Amino acid sequence: MESKPSSFQFYNGVVLYPVGFVLLIWVVYWLEIRFGLNFTPYGVKPQTFSGLRGVLFSPFIHGSLSHLWHNTVPLFVLSTALFYFYNRIAWRVFFLIILLSGVGTWCIGRSAYHIGMSGVIYGLVSFLFFKGIRAKHFRLVALSLLVVFLYGSLVWGTLPMDEKVSWEGHLAGFISGAILGFCFRESVAKPPKYVWEAEDYNEEDDPFMRQFDENGNFIEIEEEEEDIVNTPTVNYIYKEKDTNSESEID
Repeated sequence: MESKPSSFQFYNGVVLYPVGFVLLIWVVYWLEIRFGLNFTPYGVKPQTFSGLRGVLFSPFIHGSLSHLWHNTVPLFVLSTALFYFYNRIAWRVFFLIILLSGVGTWCIGRSAYHIGMSGVIYGLVSFLFFKGIRAKHFRLVALSLLVVFLYGSLVWGTLPMDEKVSWEGHLAGFISGAILGFCFRESVAKPPKYVWEAEDYNEEDDPFMRQFDENGNFIEIEEEEEDIVNTPTVNYIYKEKDTNSESEID
């Protein structure tokens, strides 16, 4: 069975990068509390020139401890999956989700400050799901199903069900992840192929298939004959004892 040796290899960044993201959003919130700062005006404010700075800054700003906590665990889990299963394109995907979700929120959002990592989380969920399904690799498909099981209910967050929640940011992030899931084609593990799936496979040259006849019956006699032919022969020569050379001692 052929496999891609560089696929799904663990490295330090699989854990260190997600931990760094989590620490960053917590440090930003700690700075606000510790020094009485308010970073909310640095969020995305749609259809305003100053609001464009929020495209880069808004994912790292949170309005409350509850808001921060609810984004912490999904951010760590999803970014870990991203850097493990898609290590070659992980950084590009992560930053593109930040940019696209921020720009999308700026285009369709209400006139308010949109902050939080939720848009990026929705983008990661969408990317991991659609990319895994398209890759047709059993591990990536399993990852897609796991993402749906854990975070499938997030799809309701893309609908205007709560005025206090930036559903526009969620929707922009989800669409961004889906677009990237269909755009990125390189650096993705290929499904494993067995010997008989190769184009130049010849059934007659397969040692295993030669053990069966055209009707699929196991050929025991030929196997035994082949074993006899291939088994080395050992000949033993027995020499009689020479009694004349013996002497008696009284």
